[in-house]
Amino acid sequence: MTASRPSGPRPFAPQPSVPRLPAAPVPAAPRPRRVVFLAHRDLAHPAAGGSEVLIDRLATGLVRHGHTVTLICGGPVAPRPYRVIPAGRGLAHFVRAQGAFAREVGECDLLVEVCNGMPYLAPLWHRGPTLCLVNHVHSELWTMRYGGPLAPAGRLGRRLEHWALGAAQRGNLMVAVSESTRQALIGVGAAPDRIRVVHNGVAAAEPAAPKSPEPLFLAVGRLVEYKRIDLLLRLWERVRPITGGRLVVVGDGPERARLTQLAGPGVEFTGHVPEAEKERLLSSAWLLLHPSAVEGWGLVVTEAAVRGTPAIGFDVPGLRDSITDGVTGVLARGESSFAAAWCALALSESRRAAMGRAARARTAEYSWDRTVEAFRAVAAEAAQAAAGPAGAGR
Repeated sequence: MTASRPSGPRPFAPQPSVPRLPAAPVPAAPRPRRVVFLAHRDLAHPAAGGSEVLIDRLATGLVRHGHTVTLICGGPVAPRPYRVIPAGRGLAHFVRAQGAFAREVGECDLLVEVCNGMPYLAPLWHRGPTLCLVNHVHSELWTMRYGGPLAPAGRLGRRLEHWALGAAQRGNLMVAVSESTRQALIGVGAAPDRIRVVHNGVAAAEPAAPKSPEPLFLAVGRLVEYKRIDLLLRLWERVRPITGGRLVVVGDGPERARLTQLAGPGVEFTGHVPEAEKERLLSSAWLLLHPSAVEGWGLVVTEAAVRGTPAIGFDVPGLRDSITDGVTGVLARGESSFAAAWCALALSESRRAAMGRAARARTAEYSWDRTVEAFRAVAAEAAQAAAGPAGAGR
């Protein structure tokens, strides 16, 4: 028999506090373990540049974190810490990449299409998670490269690139290497909310050599039209009588023979040089000169900066991201301002040194470890988005 409850209001009694349980952890996004990159070149290719360095750093970093990584690209190739599958040489590998994937890989957790001009159109044939990585949108570079009788090919290439980035990749996340590239992607129709910016890194380095006692100016890059080394050679004829010294051009490419004929006194073309020699030149140069028409980021700017060498470039996409105007270098608005900045900095050791210190200090914001971690986060987001709600707890 139960006791009857007293009638009337009950006196207030403090209730024992109930400990608050910690919130249930949010399941981490799935980490794609098997990652495949589709890219134009391996780092061993004679035309390899900043894009190939980025892909190699990403792939090597992913392997270090336990991912299985495969690169499908055009030849030639060389052994890497990850698997490399050559799918043919030249433009043929764009056609053969799909077959190489089906034959050599079959399945993966994430396919990364590196779209630098010519697309692989992976979303049209790959049903799994796909991520698109873009260094820069080529746009006007198509007409720069394919002029005269080849102009129709340039117009076709431009339309194909814009369609691939703005429409074919519409359902996928995209990685841009700079804010400039992000804006260019938006300009061709990519959805802003699907673009993630992952900056290039840079390896920490002490200066490999002291600054040259005599004026030494350096340009580094592939000798192709849009790098505009011909413009630099014209400006050198205006600058040399004032500064003296040498202009050293490091790199090779289809423009080398023509550029060599244009070069005046004091110009040296080195072709490809070993990495140690490149580092020595970046350290000993007074200025890095980068007259390119467009970049995704301009990796060599950061490589020079970490060694205390400021850069002069034009105020164009990519370079306006990697150069802080008036602080770590100069962004010129035209040829005359480029030449003026070149002369002014060459004649002022104190300004060069101050900009070099600022350039080196800024590189503390960038490292390849941070780049890899940022990319891993986007890769996980892409895999989770493709998996849908059911994939959250996988």
